[in-house]
Amino acid sequence: MIIYGVALLAACLLTGLYLGELLGQLLGVQANVGGVGLAMLLLVMAGGSPRMRSLTTGASGEGVKFWSAMYIPIVVAMAASQNVVAAASGGMLAVLAGVLAVVVSFALVPVLSRIGPQSPPLPPLEQEP
Repeated sequence: MIIYGVALLAACLLTGLYLGELLGQLLGVQANVGGVGLAMLLLVMAGGSPRMRSLTTGASGEGVKFWSAMYIPIVVAMAASQNVVAAASGGMLAVLAGVLAVVVSFALVPVLSRIGPQSPPLPPLEQEP
């Protein structure tokens, strides 16, 4: 029942791209603003929704999980490559903003890792004598 996963993926992608185009028009930009990200969020929310519980369990659930796993790396990588080309041709300020966002994200990793309960440490790896 992978076809249900494809249908859910397609619906989320089309909705996300439409919302991204709409957001771009509202901001006065001639581009899709965050459509792929919105589509990914819609897919995650739809997969965890109680209304979609029958669609995300059993054989059809395997299709949804498969396409969710395929969607994130492939489509996001495609969008990221387009964003890098646009940023490099857009000037130094766009490149600086991208680099700054990455640096801030890396700096927040220790802060985010402290959120939530502490789990016991992993056992040591067995070493060969």
